[in-house]
Amino acid sequence: MNGIGYSDRINDPAFKKYIRNNKQWAGIFSMILAVIAIGSFAVYGHFSDEMGNPEAFFIGLAIGGMFMVIGLYKIIGIKQSKTWDGKVTDKLIRHIRKDRLIAEYIVVITRDDNGKAYEMTSEDDDTAYNYFCIGDLVRHHGGLNSYEKFDKSKDTINFCNACATLNDVLDDECFRCHCPLLK
Repeated sequence: MNGIGYSDRINDPAFKKYIRNNKQWAGIFSMILAVIAIGSFAVYGHFSDEMGNPEAFFIGLAIGGMFMVIGLYKIIGIKQSKTWDGKVTDKLIRHIRKDRLIAEYIVVITRDDNGKAYEMTSEDDDTAYNYFCIGDLVRHHGGLNSYEKFDKSKDTINFCNACATLNDVLDDECFRCHCPLLK
């Protein structure tokens, strides 16, 4: 059952594998998008009367380079993400209008070491908003960009710290990604 304290199950090799796979997929996906952009513009330049090669090719090269930079930025962000402790300091509900009225649920978490505030935001889903309470101690897990509550003794649900899937509190591993659940 869930208890009090941060789980040392975070050291399970499944989390390291999940982070490594996440970085690899970010790199692979950005390369695929870059190749598609470069190839598509080159083909367009060959068959179009509006723009020829090498102009179209260079535009595709610029867009492909942009996709590579975004992928690299994602990988660096995962590598530089650190573990830190904090506390839930506020919870807000904002109503925003896009094409319809949307409730935006916000949980504000403030770091213990530097006082910087982070917001967990979700639209039209109050699950995380209801899961966390003001005053809850939390740990942000670097590389996973997820939060673990210190006191999980009264929880009826458990979020996977790898993929954020909602799991039954009695489960030992996430049914989606098979990483251990932190209890």
